[in-house]
Amino acid sequence: MTELRKITLHTDVHAGNGPFLLLVHGFLSGRSQWRPNLEALSRVCCPVVVELWGHGRSPSPDDTALYHPDAYVEGFEQLRQELGAARWFICGQSLGGALTLRYSLTYPERLMAQIFTNSNAGLADAEWIAARRASALQQAAAIEQNGRDALEELPMHPIRSRRLPAEAKAALLDDAALHDPRGIARTLRYTTLNASVAERVRDIRVPTLLVCGERERRFAPRRAFAEREIPELKVVGAEAGHAVNIESADAFNRAAVDFIQHHS
Repeated sequence: MTELRKITLHTDVHAGNGPFLLLVHGFLSGRSQWRPNLEALSRVCCPVVVELWGHGRSPSPDDTALYHPDAYVEGFEQLRQELGAARWFICGQSLGGALTLRYSLTYPERLMAQIFTNSNAGLADAEWIAARRASALQQAAAIEQNGRDALEELPMHPIRSRRLPAEAKAALLDDAALHDPRGIARTLRYTTLNASVAERVRDIRVPTLLVCGERERRFAPRRAFAEREIPELKVVGAEAGHAVNIESADAFNRAAVDFIQHHS
């Protein structure tokens, strides 16, 4: 197992009431992903916000093994131990949802419950991964060659968003200005293409909530798959796209707070 204590993810532990809640953002996002949710969540838990390798304030380690989803799981578990929490909640957005779902399969005994939002990477089938592989590797190569200019060409970069509220978009652009192209390229090569847990989700044994942005049409088949395969999954739909916790923050906050209160 790769030793993670020598280099760690940037982590913000927020004050709150109740158990810890780990919040993990998606690709090309950062800690500002959760800004619209922190006040509401803090009423029922203590939010713990991490930033992925190469994103925001986190470093970009040279050891590519650290970018593998299994290494993230071990890093999250180390964080739980350092917080002194016997059990906690986890919540992941997009790629972050793929990582938190994996954590729930690895350490179910450490969870009270989990929440995730639209995660195509987490629920991807082999066909989706095969179709994505060539473009992900091309994007990684372009970033390695052209640096930050290539980052802004990616379709998921917040500079290209048309749905985010102005304040949220500005905060995410501030995060994006800190992204390290080397870490982002490694994320494309080693994290996103290995993130799916689709073949394992029927083994999930913790209470699970999907807050689904229903305007993201490409996620509709993944939602149907999740409803069919994840045992006792609860789904709350919201009038939003991919970034449901920002685009429909009030709906996300209500669903998350109710779920956490129920399972605390």
